[in-house]
Amino acid sequence: MKSKLSTLFLTASIIIAVVACNPNGKKGDASNNDSNKVMTMKERLEQFATVKLTTDLSKLTPKEKEMLPVLIEISKIMDELYWMQTIGEKKSFLDTIKDPDLKRFAEINYGPWERLGDDKPFMPFFNEKPKGANFYPHDMTKDEFDNLKDPNKTNQYTVIKRNDDKSLKVVWFHEEYYDLLFMASNLLKKAAGLAEDPGLKHYFELRSKAILTDNYFESDMAWMDMKTNHIDFVVGPIENYEDALYGYKTAYEAAVLVKDNNWSKKLEKYTSMLPELQKQLPCDQKYKNEMPGSNSDLNAYDIIYYAGHSNAGGKTIAINLPNDEKVQLAKGSRRLQLKNAMQAKFDKILTPIANVLIDKSQQKNITFNAFFSNVMFHEVAHGLGIKNTITGKGTCKAALKEKYGAFEEAKADILGLFIVGKLIEKGELKDVTIEDSYVTFMAGLIRSVRFGAADAHGKANMMCFNFFEDAGAFTRNADGTYKVDMAKTKKALEAWSAMVLKFEGDGDYEGATKYLTTNSVIRKDLQTDIAKLKTANIPVDIIFDQGVEALGLK
Repeated sequence: MKSKLSTLFLTASIIIAVVACNPNGKKGDASNNDSNKVMTMKERLEQFATVKLTTDLSKLTPKEKEMLPVLIEISKIMDELYWMQTIGEKKSFLDTIKDPDLKRFAEINYGPWERLGDDKPFMPFFNEKPKGANFYPHDMTKDEFDNLKDPNKTNQYTVIKRNDDKSLKVVWFHEEYYDLLFMASNLLKKAAGLAEDPGLKHYFELRSKAILTDNYFESDMAWMDMKTNHIDFVVGPIENYEDALYGYKTAYEAAVLVKDNNWSKKLEKYTSMLPELQKQLPCDQKYKNEMPGSNSDLNAYDIIYYAGHSNAGGKTIAINLPNDEKVQLAKGSRRLQLKNAMQAKFDKILTPIANVLIDKSQQKNITFNAFFSNVMFHEVAHGLGIKNTITGKGTCKAALKEKYGAFEEAKADILGLFIVGKLIEKGELKDVTIEDSYVTFMAGLIRSVRFGAADAHGKANMMCFNFFEDAGAFTRNADGTYKVDMAKTKKALEAWSAMVLKFEGDGDYEGATKYLTTNSVIRKDLQTDIAKLKTANIPVDIIFDQGVEALGLK
C-alpha cells in the first residue's frame, strides 16, 4: 500500500492499545452535547437506530442482481480509502482498540473524533481533529503551503506530502492510493460487463478509467446522460467537507442505489421548472443571471449500501451531483432522493424531536411529504444561483475557499424552502401546505444542529436558525417549545436567501468568515431545549445493517 499512516496515528496507537479499556480518558471527552452527564460507550452506541437497507429485488433482472455484490465490493474499497484519508489504514487503527464498544464507536465515526459532537476526541491521547485530515502533513504551516510552487497543490484530487528533506510535494490520488484504485477499476469493468442498460455500461467503463487518472469530467457527463438505468452507483472522491483546512480536497465515498420508478415519475415535471424558478429567486438580478442546465434529473431511490464519506457523521438522505461547475452549466445536475433512508430519519428522529420541541398546536404540520419536499428541493437549489462570482474572483467555490461549504448548504436549505413555497402557490405541490413546509423545516433545523455545528451542514442550519430567530420567524414558548410565525418566516426566508446569494456571488471571503464566526454558534436557549432530547431517548442518527446478506443475495 502506497499510503503511510500519519505520525499522529502511529504515536497514539501504541498508547491506545494499553488504555483502550478506559475510553473516558482526559483527552477523549466522553460527554454528550445533550447533557453534562458522562455517558458510557455502550450508552452512546445505543443512541443510534439501526436500519436495514433493502429494496424490492423482484423488479431487477438476473444480471442486475448479479451486479449488486460487485458494486458493494467496490464500495468497501471506497470505505478503506476514506479511512486512509481521515486517519490511516483501518485495520491497523482498529486493532489497537480492545474495548468492543469503543471499537464500534470508532468504526461509526471513522476515527477517534465524534462527528456528531463537534469532532471532539472521544479516545485517550488524541487531540483535536486535524483540520486538513490526512490530505496535508499535520505539521504543515499555511506559509509552507502558500510557498509551494506547484499549480496542482489546490487540485481536489491531490494530497500534500513531505519529501525526505521535509519539503512539500504534491501527489495525485491515483498514485497515492494506486493499489486499491486498481482493484476498484477492475471491478468497475466487471460491473460494466454485467450492465444491460447502455448508459450505465458506458458510465462504468469511463468511471473505471477515471479513478486511475483523476480525470472525472467524461464519466460525470456520461452519468448525466443516463436516463433508463434501474441501478445507480455514486463512486469516487466527491465531497470536500473532510478538508476543513482549505476545502480543496475531496473524500472517497460510494452509494449503491435502486430506482423507485413510481416515485420518480411523480418528480419528472419539476426539472423543467428550473429556469423559471431561477428567475424568481429573491435577490438582485446580477446574482441569478446564469441559467441552470436543462438536462437536470430528479429521481427517488432506495439506497442499499453506504460507504466512505456518505457513511460518516450525519447520514446522507439526498444527493446532488456532479459538483463540477462545467458539467452543471452544460447538463445541470442529478438529484437523488434516498427515500428509504429519508423515511427512517423522519420516523425515528424528526417526528420524536417535534413531539418534544414543537408547539403542540403545530405538531400536526410535521409530515413526511413536507420533509421529503424540503429535502428534495434542497438538492434542486444547489443548482440555482450562480457558480461564478460577479467580482472577477473566479468561481464562488474558489473565492469562499473553506467557507464555501457552509454557505452553499445554507443556500440550498433556504432556496429549497423558497421553491417549495412557490410550487405550493402555483398548485404544483398538492400534498404539502405552507404550514407543513415551514414547521417541518423548523423541526429539521433543530434535528440538524442537535449535536453541534461542526460540519458545513450544521453551520448552515445554525446560521439559518439564528437569522430566523432574530427576524421573529418563530417564538420560543415558556416550556421551551417553538411556534412558527408563517408570515414572518416568509419574509425571513427571502431576506436570508438574498444575503447568502450575495455572499456567494460577491465571493466575499472576509465578510463570509466574519458572519459565519458570529452566527453559526448554538445560543444558550437552544442548548437548554435540545438537552431535553437526551431524556426522551431519541436516536442521534441512523446506522445500517447493509450488504449482500441484508439484501438476501447470499
